[in-house]
Amino acid sequence: MTPAPRAKRILVVGEINVDLVFKGCHAPPTPGMEVIADDFVMTPGSSSMICAMGLARLGNPVAFHGKLGNDTWGDYCREALRGAGIDVASLRPEALLRTGITVSLSTPQDRALVTYPGAIAALRADEVDDALLAGADHLHVSSYYLQQALRPGLRELFARARAAGLGTSLDPGFDPERRWERDLLDTLREVDVFLPNEQELLAITGAASLAEALRALDNGRTRTVAKLGRSGCASLEAGELREVPAFAVDAVDSTGAGDSFDAGFLHAWLRQWPLAECMRWGSACGSLSTRAVGGTTGQAGAAEIQALLAGAP
Repeated sequence: MTPAPRAKRILVVGEINVDLVFKGCHAPPTPGMEVIADDFVMTPGSSSMICAMGLARLGNPVAFHGKLGNDTWGDYCREALRGAGIDVASLRPEALLRTGITVSLSTPQDRALVTYPGAIAALRADEVDDALLAGADHLHVSSYYLQQALRPGLRELFARARAAGLGTSLDPGFDPERRWERDLLDTLREVDVFLPNEQELLAITGAASLAEALRALDNGRTRTVAKLGRSGCASLEAGELREVPAFAVDAVDSTGAGDSFDAGFLHAWLRQWPLAECMRWGSACGSLSTRAVGGTTGQAGAAEIQALLAGAP
């Protein structure tokens, strides 16, 4: 019997912070007014952590590298990653840094985020050494715009990873300054998979439609997959728009759903499954993650995803 291929090792380089999620806010926050929430939870946060924990939940070997403070929040995040089976050997708490915090205010319609970046902005690309890359088969980075010290050297980091034989993927995240500078387009030349949501994609390209935006990023190398929330996801295949719907679930909180989508898509992509199947895995993981408060609480394992997909039309 031919042995099953070894699961590809994934290195996630990115931001670390705690999510304080207020669920079921009775109204959007308004200056000078108090808003009541129906529930609250503290969970591991940040796009990078949520994606890493989603990948580990699906059975992938994952290592994480980032910056954190020598504080209670940092201890909480490191232990959450370790508890998920993620390799945190390279994480070194630093006394001069403070771990970041994000407050998520979730209404039934949408959510608003307030982030104190803390250590998020301190990580530099040259701190990801060759030994870390040598222990991985794929490099994933989230939150391009938040990681201000990482951003200038990220193209070079991706190029180093490619030269070492790794695949690469990037989730841009939202630009809090709303400048959407075009340096990202140069970085994408070293990226295999790009995973923006629709709002980010349109802002980055300046395009008026989803199809136009996807075509604007067609550089001959990068696979761009746009996350469309409740509408699923979309990508180009042979120049034509391919769309995959979301899955109907009793949604509780959308925090981190896009990051769980990233985990599902990459899980399938790294196994070289067809594009449509990768999109279905991403959509399933993103949808199921909304069943509980916080980005990681409702993440599904591979068996649950397989059962959902087997029953889908």
